[in-house]
Amino acid sequence: MMTLFVDGDAFPNLLKPIVFKAINRLKINTLVISNKKISIGENSSLITYMVVEEGMDEADNKIVELLQEGDLVITADIPLANRTIEKNAHAIDHRGELYTQDNIKEYLAFRNLMQELRDSGEVTKGPAPFSKKDSQNFANQLNMFFQKHL
Repeated sequence: MMTLFVDGDAFPNLLKPIVFKAINRLKINTLVISNKKISIGENSSLITYMVVEEGMDEADNKIVELLQEGDLVITADIPLANRTIEKNAHAIDHRGELYTQDNIKEYLAFRNLMQELRDSGEVTKGPAPFSKKDSQNFANQLNMFFQKHL
C-alpha cells in the first residue's frame, strides 16, 4: 500500500484542502514531516504528523529514511525529489510537476546552476508567487497520479 509523504516545510496553504480531501477520499496513509508543527486539515486517523529537529535537511532525511518504493512525496525541494526518485518512489512539486527518472537530473542541474550563480553574488529572480493556477495544476497532477497508481 502506498504511503503519501508531505514535506511540510513551506507547504502552501492553498494545497492543504486539496491534499486533505484526497487523503480521506482515497484512504491514503499519510506522513506530514516538518521542522515545526503544521496541520493540513482536521484530525484524521490517516494522517500522522512528525516534527523533526530543526536543521538543514532534517525533514528531508526523515522522509528518505521512511520512504519505500512506490510511495509518493509532495515537495518543492528538488534534491529531496531526486533522492525520492533514486529510491524508486514518486515526487510531485507544489506547482504540479511530476518528477521522473527522465526529468529529475535536468531539474537538479538547473537548480544547482542557479544556486552557484546566487552564491557567486549574481542576483537572480526567484520563482513566481504561488497562485491559484499553480494550485489547480497541482490538483490535476495529483488526481492523474492517483488514477494511474491506485
